[in-house]
Amino acid sequence: MSTDRIDDEALGDLDAWWRAANYLSVGQIYLMDDPLLRRPLQPSDIKPRLLGHWGTTPGLNLLWAHLNRLIRERDVDAIFLAGPGHGGPAAVANAWLEGTYTEFYPHVGDDAEGMRELFRQFSFPGGVPSHVAPETPGSIHEGGELGYVLSHAYGAAMDNPDLVVAAVVGDGEFETGPLAASWHANKFVDPVHDGAVLPVLHLNGYKIANPTVPARIHRDELISLLRGFGHEPIVVEGDEPAAVHRELAAALDRAHDEIREIQRAAREDGDLERRPWPMIVLVTPKGWTGPRTVDGVQVEGTWRSHQVPLAGTRDNDEHRAMLEAWLRSYRPEELFDDAGRLVPRLRALAPHGTRRMSANPHANGGLLRRPLRLPDFRDSAVEVTAPGASVHEATRVLGRYLVDVVRQNPDNFRIFGPDETASNRLDAVYEVTDKVFAGELLETDEHLGRSGRVMEILSEHTCQGWLEGYLLTGRHGLFSCYEAFIHLVDSMLNQHAKWLKTTRSIEWRPPIASLNYLLTSHVWRQDHNGFSHQDPGFIDHVVNKKAEVVRVYLPPDTNTLLATMRDCLDTTHFVNVVVAGKQPTFDWLDAEAADLHCARGLGIWDWASTTDGDPDVVIACAGDVPTLEALAATSILREHLPELGVRFVNVVDLMRLQDETEHPHGLSARDFDTVFTTDKPVVFAYHGYPWLIHRLTYRRTNHANVHVRGYKEEGTTTTPFDMVMMNDLDRYHLVMDVIDRVPALGQRAAGLRQLMVDTRRRARAWTREHGEDLPEVRDWAWDHRVAPDRSGSPSTTAEPDTSADFN
Repeated sequence: MSTDRIDDEALGDLDAWWRAANYLSVGQIYLMDDPLLRRPLQPSDIKPRLLGHWGTTPGLNLLWAHLNRLIRERDVDAIFLAGPGHGGPAAVANAWLEGTYTEFYPHVGDDAEGMRELFRQFSFPGGVPSHVAPETPGSIHEGGELGYVLSHAYGAAMDNPDLVVAAVVGDGEFETGPLAASWHANKFVDPVHDGAVLPVLHLNGYKIANPTVPARIHRDELISLLRGFGHEPIVVEGDEPAAVHRELAAALDRAHDEIREIQRAAREDGDLERRPWPMIVLVTPKGWTGPRTVDGVQVEGTWRSHQVPLAGTRDNDEHRAMLEAWLRSYRPEELFDDAGRLVPRLRALAPHGTRRMSANPHANGGLLRRPLRLPDFRDSAVEVTAPGASVHEATRVLGRYLVDVVRQNPDNFRIFGPDETASNRLDAVYEVTDKVFAGELLETDEHLGRSGRVMEILSEHTCQGWLEGYLLTGRHGLFSCYEAFIHLVDSMLNQHAKWLKTTRSIEWRPPIASLNYLLTSHVWRQDHNGFSHQDPGFIDHVVNKKAEVVRVYLPPDTNTLLATMRDCLDTTHFVNVVVAGKQPTFDWLDAEAADLHCARGLGIWDWASTTDGDPDVVIACAGDVPTLEALAATSILREHLPELGVRFVNVVDLMRLQDETEHPHGLSARDFDTVFTTDKPVVFAYHGYPWLIHRLTYRRTNHANVHVRGYKEEGTTTTPFDMVMMNDLDRYHLVMDVIDRVPALGQRAAGLRQLMVDTRRRARAWTREHGEDLPEVRDWAWDHRVAPDRSGSPSTTAEPDTSADFN
């Protein structure tokens, strides 16, 4: 590398900015008062609780300073993602130096009093977290949970052809599984239409209490590994600041030149041969520029600098003196004037306006978000002449709808999934787009190309990270996944939901598009794959999150799925979970009825009920297979107990079951009691674990009469109906539940109950002998001819509140 392009004066400026950022970072961890050290530090100047992480911070500050030079000199559009956990002091310090922090938070001024407030608020009650949190300008990646910086970075780069995403990978983070998979994201970058990710692997040697793997293997082995991932590493190593500054400046120039040449060759010459993308390996001591030794023990360059190198600074005079010497080593009198403001020469080092990484609109995606152009779902809806008169694969029809979504939104909508787009019946989208792959392409490949709107990699973590990065920078997407395996991203979902919850109260962050999940290949139709593929618990996990950001939908048929997905794609700042099967199932509602049903969230299906008045029992359901079994149970009751008054209720928006005081979509007590009654038995067939329904309805007047059937961890490789029988969700068991819970039936229904028990036994024996379901189950269809002469639209006597709207 040529290092002679950077003169000594420029290197001195870089060092001064670095020192200023380091000074502010140390001050945030330790100080409550005397931010400019105008007197000897007193115990009262020190925070009573020292919280923060120093070890990774000087490396992050170093990189920020050098990226600012690159941005200024070359007008680079760049954002900064800090992968190392607890890198908050660095991001906050640089945002304050750039002036952005004061613009967003005027009470944290750009002078000595503002510096005092900046220090005091950090990791302090009522203040800001120690991560690169949502409150930090320029952040889209918090870094508290490790492993996702590269997937977030690549998601941000997609469809942003001029953007450079600097992604700092901590060497502790390097050890995580999600990070290992995300190195392969460079095989999904289109150099024509996408931006570039510049990974920086920061080797400082240690985690909290142990050395890191990449720092303790032979350097040639590490470089070979990184080259195998498709990168050309540029190594910058040292502990002498002047030399490191010179080498890092040259390394960034070289890396940027290589990025632009790859993009130029693809965009101007049509050269699409995959080349290794540049990356930087930065090797510096952990806790660099901090105390070398404390109490006779080495700290700098060891795990002891990870958090707070000097822990006793309030009570220990020697430690407090060391802290003061540490702070003064940055020569703050050269960096800040008498008023505490950054001196003009250093202030001029910050890029201008939105070129500042702390002010870049790509790190505040709500500013850039354009609403999706959504086609009318009715154009894709299936014709329903009568409930149950036709059969469709719901997700296959949804695929036809998504064709138009992709066509009308060619640069801000993508579909993500782990090799399951076709398996989940969404493959109609290949009529208008390819799956993205920049690796070797063969003649036998189908629907595979270097650009497209479908992202598939067999890593749920990477898919989730891509989508989050895509949403956080202002775009839209859909994550399609097998229901059982979406659990792999439980923790990532936690972090994103917390981000959404926090940013709802940050005025300068406009809403981003919702994170939309389509969970299919679900528990009740994984009978062929067996127990390992049977788990509906992601719903329970999502419902644990803050009510204002989570929504769960269980559409019972094709048209309801279309209406639901149309509405979800149109929302902002939610996590929307939609669970729908991909196997052939009956169509219950026409397009208009489905649209109305979705708007209500739940409703009485008059055509399936046997009474308009006060019912003897309410049969409720949520989910496509539970709806099928509940309707089949209702038909048995209609045949054998025609005098029984059955009210049939279908729930598509699960949150409607909660009270309106608990969730924005919740039904009022009056409306809930009107639908579910205050004193009649409610037999509820539910898609997932039954106790969730009890949890959602525990405050309801009639909760004591609610009996729920759902999945209870019984499964194997068997037939579809045997699966529901194993969990007592089958039609015959639902009929038995009604008989057991309607007092008026008494002994009159004893014969029917015995018939149900016998039929269950016969159905089980049939599957064991023939390998398929009982013909009367396999060939069952809703006989709409015997239904009461009522409207085909679902209805409810409860007027829906406007709070039930998807937004």
